[in-house]
Amino acid sequence: VQLQASGGGLVQAGGYLRLSCAASGRTFSSVGMGWYRQDTGKEREFVAAISWSGTTTRYADSVKGRFTISGDNAKKTVYLRMNSLKPEDTAVYYCAVVPPSTWYSGSPTALSDAGIHYWGEGTQVTVSS
Repeated sequence: VQLQASGGGLVQAGGYLRLSCAASGRTFSSVGMGWYRQDTGKEREFVAAISWSGTTTRYADSVKGRFTISGDNAKKTVYLRMNSLKPEDTAVYYCAVVPPSTWYSGSPTALSDAGIHYWGEGTQVTVSS
């Protein structure tokens, strides 16, 4: 499985960005895709996830109401629309293919990254104050 992420950049607080992540290869054993982020000196944290069917989404409390995850199943691509960005959203954002073990052991607001094997290369999001 290969993941290609894009869309990061520098934006002022209150602005928006949209990230994209396209998957290729054998994704049929996964439940969906997710976004995680990691700021310098901090642990990687869950941001949002969506099932391949698009019927189920999950969001971290810190982004709920500001970020929207969506997907195009035919293209195996997921998007993360990030509105009302804050300086604390600054991080490297990683997309990932989410396996069943991760999806079903998580909660509506959190998915561990422990069981994830396939990651995108990361895209930097910087929000200036």
